[in-house]
Amino acid sequence: MSPSLIAGALWAIAATIVALLPMRLQFPPGIVLLISAPFLVLWIGATHGWVWAGLGLAAFLSMFRRPLWYFARKWTRRI
Repeated sequence: MSPSLIAGALWAIAATIVALLPMRLQFPPGIVLLISAPFLVLWIGATHGWVWAGLGLAAFLSMFRRPLWYFARKWTRRI
């Protein structure tokens, strides 16, 4: 298994562990995961192609759908 896929699997495990934390403790590690995800998806895409990058992007959007909706509404001033 390539290093990019290992990093992706570790990212998914870390995101699952963060989701199990109480809400007040989720914010700092969640922001780190949120910021690191696009770089990880690009790395997977550069190593394995756009299909795998698309699957990684779908997984990322699925796991972080609520924070991404919040930030999208905040940036478009719809809160």
